[in-house]
Amino acid sequence: MDFKKTKEEFTELLRSTGRDGVDDVLQGLEEMGFFTAPASANHHLNTEGGLLLHSVNTCKAALMVWEGMKTLDPGLEKEVQRDSVIIASLLHDVCKSDIYVRSVKKRKNALGQWEDSEGYKVSYKNFPMGHGEKSVILLLCNGLEMTDDEMLAIRWHMGAWGINMNSFEDQRCFDTSQKLYPLVSIVQVADKLAANIMERSGEELDEL
Repeated sequence: MDFKKTKEEFTELLRSTGRDGVDDVLQGLEEMGFFTAPASANHHLNTEGGLLLHSVNTCKAALMVWEGMKTLDPGLEKEVQRDSVIIASLLHDVCKSDIYVRSVKKRKNALGQWEDSEGYKVSYKNFPMGHGEKSVILLLCNGLEMTDDEMLAIRWHMGAWGINMNSFEDQRCFDTSQKLYPLVSIVQVADKLAANIMERSGEELDEL
C-alpha cells in the first residue's frame, strides 16, 4: 500500500463532494488517528493504514454498485446522489479510529511453532458508543453536514450484524431504512465487497 497516494485519494474523494465541514472532518480524522489505524485487529487489513485503504476500497465499490444499479433502475439517479455515495461509504468506519491498540500476540508460524507477533487489541474505553451510530455522531461532532440517507447508511452499514435482535425497534428501524433509502443497501454491499474480495489475502485463504 502506498500510504501517501491512498491518503491523497481519500482526501480528493471527500473534497469532491463540496460538502460544508469537509476540512474540519479531515482535521478531526487526523487527530483521532483514523489515517494510521488498522481496519481490524485480526482479519482484513490489520496493519497500519488498513482503515484508510478499506475506506477507499469501500468507496470505489460503492460508486461501481451505484453506477451499475442505475442501468437497471434509472430512477436511482434521482434517489441517490453521487456525493452521498462518497460520504457514506468513505466515512462509514470512522468509529474504528480510536479502538485499536498496538500489542504483541502469540501466533503459529509456518512450522507450527508459537512465536511473538506484533498486532492490535481492541479497547472501547475512549468512546463506547457502538459502531455505526458512533461514526455518525463523530462526523456530526466534527461539523459535517449530512443527509438522512447518509446518516442511516452509515448507521446500518453492518446490515443484520448491526441489529440487536432482542430489540423490536432496532429491527423495524433497520428494515424501514433499507426500504426508504437505497443508499443503505449500496453501502452494505460495498463494505462486503471490499472486505471479502478486494482485501482478502492468501494467508487468510490458507487458514480456511
